[in-house]
Amino acid sequence: MTTTSNLRLFALGPTQPFGARVAGALGLELDPHEFRRFEDGEHKTRPLVSVRGADVFVIDSLHSDASESVNDKLCRLLFFLGALRDASAARITAVLPYLCYARKDQRTKSGDPVITRYLAALFEAVGVDRIVTLDVHNLAAYDNAFRCIAEHLEARPLLIEHLLQTPPDGDLVVLSPDVGGMKRAEAFRQTLEKALDRTVDIGSMEKQRSGGVVSGTRLFAEVRERTVILVDDLIATGTTLVRAARAAHDNGARQVIAVASHGLFVPSAAQVLSDPALDRIVVTDTLPPARLLGTPVAAKLELVDSSGLFAEAIGRIHAGQALSEPYDS
Repeated sequence: MTTTSNLRLFALGPTQPFGARVAGALGLELDPHEFRRFEDGEHKTRPLVSVRGADVFVIDSLHSDASESVNDKLCRLLFFLGALRDASAARITAVLPYLCYARKDQRTKSGDPVITRYLAALFEAVGVDRIVTLDVHNLAAYDNAFRCIAEHLEARPLLIEHLLQTPPDGDLVVLSPDVGGMKRAEAFRQTLEKALDRTVDIGSMEKQRSGGVVSGTRLFAEVRERTVILVDDLIATGTTLVRAARAAHDNGARQVIAVASHGLFVPSAAQVLSDPALDRIVVTDTLPPARLLGTPVAAKLELVDSSGLFAEAIGRIHAGQALSEPYDS
């Protein structure tokens, strides 16, 4: 429980229910703020408590939903962070369970923008001291984009703990849906193997992209009569995961479980993920799965609570402790 009086904790927009769980884990309540929208579409956000000299944390998951675009949320957050700096906050930390634009971290075509770097510049321009997020698409690009302190949390321990509540039977294979995700899959495999104290194999799926069309059918793994755990950082449409799941079933897999840190679930995801090749879908609650509610996919969707992980991070940052200690132990 956090008892230090100079910690202020805010959560904006639809992230407030998640923020309330984080606050509860810290033994705190969210601090109040005002959000006012004007008739011309402009808006303002301000704290309703004094933040002078305070260690301020603002929780906001940056994604589009039915009521607001990701750009609307980003703009509101930036203006609020700037207002906190103007109100003499001693330190400002943006806690972003899901970080927008993290996939656009390099140039793939001539003239391409590197939006992750531009995003970092925006946060730094409004006076942010530190960013905290969970499982970005490319950790090296994230680390290099920010000049302020950029902290990175991992959902892997939470996801594996959830899986072990009902351990899959038989032999296991951790499968990356593409070669580019092998490092992530290998880290997951190592942690799972240690937790189970038995061998877990690894493999990958062929994936080629040209003109926005994904192809490739070869599976580089032995999956017959095994449970396959597909590991990725996020699920948007789910097309990549379903391709790999079908290939696994075609090659004799007993069961396919998709595991990802973030369930972005764009509008077409409900149809794509209804494919019977996917038996279970496990994601954290960094994003609300609103587009899947009331659809057949909801029956196989499992949400893992990550609020305790963020509460632990906030508590450690406020106390001046390293974030790596929970993983080291």
